[in-house]
Amino acid sequence: MTDLFDMTDKVVVVTGGSRGLGRSMVEGFAAKGADVVITSRKLAACEMLAASVSEATGRRALGVACHVGHWDQCDELFDTVYREFGRCDVLVNNAGMSPLYDSLGSVTEALFEKVIDVNLKGPFRLSARFGEQMVADGGGAIINVSSVAAVRPSPAEAAYGAAKAGINNMTVSFAKALAPSVRVNTIMPGPFMTDISKAWDLEQFAKTAEKEIPLGRGGEPEEVVGAALYFASAASSYTTGSVLKIDGGIADAPG
Repeated sequence: MTDLFDMTDKVVVVTGGSRGLGRSMVEGFAAKGADVVITSRKLAACEMLAASVSEATGRRALGVACHVGHWDQCDELFDTVYREFGRCDVLVNNAGMSPLYDSLGSVTEALFEKVIDVNLKGPFRLSARFGEQMVADGGGAIINVSSVAAVRPSPAEAAYGAAKAGINNMTVSFAKALAPSVRVNTIMPGPFMTDISKAWDLEQFAKTAEKEIPLGRGGEPEEVVGAALYFASAASSYTTGSVLKIDGGIADAPG
């Protein structure tokens, strides 16, 4: 039986790809034979990871600066990918942000718009540009990265949770719009022990995890790779418009 998760010679674009879950997915795709485009706001971080991935796997890896909250930079990313590679087989909308605030009343219009821009507007534009080109080229896959905040929101992430709920909704509409040649699915992570967890009270988190997370812990970044490979590869050839939660069981299944 052929390897359903084989990504040999596929071109994969990962936003927010220089660290955290994005980095793990980049490394996972390259290990399975894909060429990767690593994007984030910080070019140096993208280029550093690209060099490391190329050395480790022998695959081509390109670092590109892109602030997905800016429509024009999304378009520039699209142009760069097709100029450099001539195609894109998989787009991963992973970039996101959830800034802290003192209270709901303290959230400024600028902060609210920034959260929506990065978490929802950017993925919409990238999915539209890359998705329509994938259709023209005969197929592809789009993977959105949502959050359990979309279905289990807290006061500390009101705008973020609303944006991620929009991602879940957008996944279904794009899946229908780009069918049958392009599949669109979403990974919905719970708490993962990425760079962001360094700002947590880890002792308190461990106590909370024991009570509220059925698996009793936060996820490790590499534990997202299996889901990403599933949605990106032939393994999910009959799956589109789906939201897969990877959260240790903390959230109810998406409706």
